[in-house]
Amino acid sequence: MLIIEIDFNSEEAIYLQLRNQIIMGIATSSLREGDSLPSVRQLAEEIGINMHTVNKAYTVLRQEGYLKVDRRRGAVVALDIDKLRAVEELRRELQVILAKSTCRNISRAEVHALIDEIYGEYGGID
Repeated sequence: MLIIEIDFNSEEAIYLQLRNQIIMGIATSSLREGDSLPSVRQLAEEIGINMHTVNKAYTVLRQEGYLKVDRRRGAVVALDIDKLRAVEELRRELQVILAKSTCRNISRAEVHALIDEIYGEYGGID
């Protein structure tokens, strides 16, 4: 069971916090392929946020290939990501992250150590 924690004081939009936590839940196997997520209404009530915010997060996750919407089961974890597209998306995201790191004098070795640590938490393949 995934526990969602929203930081209402964060500058990051609530729907993005929700999206990111669901992606991390999938990466850590807290959520698995075929698992149903709570309904929009149910999750909004549990977290104490607007239903439109949950709906926006689910829509983004569906567009990004992490969820599908099933008429009977609602939002379901369904990983439908073409690997080439995923690698290109990762490249774009990493370019910005690494540019920020360079501006803050974070070394290549420090970045690699962080990647190894985080990847280990997700049980990533070598």
